[in-house]
Amino acid sequence: MIVRTLKECENSERCVATDTWQSVRMILKDDKMGFSFNITTIFANTETPIHYQNHLESVYCISGNGEIETVNDGKIYKLEAGTIYLLDKHDKHLLRGGSEDMQMACVFNPPLSGKEVHDENGVYPID
Repeated sequence: MIVRTLKECENSERCVATDTWQSVRMILKDDKMGFSFNITTIFANTETPIHYQNHLESVYCISGNGEIETVNDGKIYKLEAGTIYLLDKHDKHLLRGGSEDMQMACVFNPPLSGKEVHDENGVYPID
């Protein structure tokens, strides 16, 4: 059995941050669960271009607000507590923080190894 707290993961190398987000990677590839699980904070008034070519992701908004725009069709979806979105088609998208930080619970398949950040195309490498 594996037991971890968010607080201990926040204070370890499992916490990865950029200018627009912070991701606390609570379950990683090395845990051998077949998926990874993150608590990610999208900072208010930011925009992050993302294109997960190598991963599927589901994202549940725990708190805060923002929006996601699918680049191919320009559709914009409001994000707030209680909203889930699924990137089931490797959608290229823009994730925008709203007037307050958004806290998100994220599941990735295949699992992340831990240190991933988006490359110049918004992609996480496959490891």
